[in-house]
Amino acid sequence: MIPLSILENTRIPHSFYLLYENTYLQIELCMKMRTQYIALVLFVCILASCSQESVETIDIIKAENSKEVEQELLNVVNDHRISLGQNALEFSSIAYEYANAHSDYMVAKGTINHDNFSKRASDISSQVDAELVAENVAKDYVTASEAFEGWLNSSSHKNTMEGEFTHTAVSAKKDADGNLYFTQIFFR
Repeated sequence: MIPLSILENTRIPHSFYLLYENTYLQIELCMKMRTQYIALVLFVCILASCSQESVETIDIIKAENSKEVEQELLNVVNDHRISLGQNALEFSSIAYEYANAHSDYMVAKGTINHDNFSKRASDISSQVDAELVAENVAKDYVTASEAFEGWLNSSSHKNTMEGEFTHTAVSAKKDADGNLYFTQIFFR
């Protein structure tokens, strides 16, 4: 067995080929490898391979749905799509379940977000065999028309509303102060 101190000072030759003016040149490098550098590289690789969306644990209480606002927003989005010559979106009870859960989550956090979207999208895809899932979220609009106009004035939200989707669901939930939180999920 070779003592570690000898390995730390060992120069290990490395070579690679470089194409230069249609000629391969062999270039040999001598690199001093140290245990600490190897450990650092391994640590970074392991850290990068274990990254994932954070799943924050918070107390979520089911907030009150505003059914009239939900239906109005669904109608406004479909009317807009039809005016562009696109299909009207069909209501999906599965998308509604996930939209409601996300609106409750946003109410509990007190802010709009797309936290854990990839998990929602994956779950919806596996249940309905969807090939594409998207969502729009909003907060602090009093009416469905205001939320729609806010999304329409944002290119990314507009693209989602006008995208090639077949199904949707809208959740509009009120927090304790009566503020509305919106989640609309789209899929095809």
